[in-house]
Amino acid sequence: MTVSDPAARPDRGRPGLEDQLARVARGDAAAFDAVYDQVAGPVFGIVRRVVRDLAQSEEVTQEVLLEVWRSASRFTPAQGTAMAWIMTMAHRRAVDRVRSVQRAAERERRAATADIPFDEVAEAVESNLEYERVRRCLGTLTEVQRESVTLAYYGGYTYNEVAALLGVAAGTVKTRMRDALIRLRDCLGVIG
Repeated sequence: MTVSDPAARPDRGRPGLEDQLARVARGDAAAFDAVYDQVAGPVFGIVRRVVRDLAQSEEVTQEVLLEVWRSASRFTPAQGTAMAWIMTMAHRRAVDRVRSVQRAAERERRAATADIPFDEVAEAVESNLEYERVRRCLGTLTEVQRESVTLAYYGGYTYNEVAALLGVAAGTVKTRMRDALIRLRDCLGVIG
């Protein structure tokens, strides 16, 4: 018996994730239970890596699984695997949560300092100068370094996700990132 022999597979007779999602799209709660059992762990894992906070990770995982239940009919097998579709949904939802929390913290910070008079024009000019310095320094990076840094820091991707997106080894991404951060540190004059 070979591994490619369907009769030799341990999951023989059990529908695949794609088939289960099609059943979920038709409202089959038992199929959703099977999907849940199969994807809840990986979804929580990716969400936890992005969000980091346990309680929020659990909440985002629950939102993602609810979205799977509600939007299973939108899954298109021709565009990729069911697991990739679900994990992409999870990653996007997790990044959205992080950004939402950051915006809320920024609003709170601004509200807390609203009573303190300051020169808004000077603050805006300083912020724009910092932005231009960072942009200028990003321009000193090689194209592959800039691409890796942009995906990781502005896109919110992990080393492994950046490696997958670029089609290179994770070690290569780590080396590019390390070299890029050293170059940025030197360009920005950061002492460290």
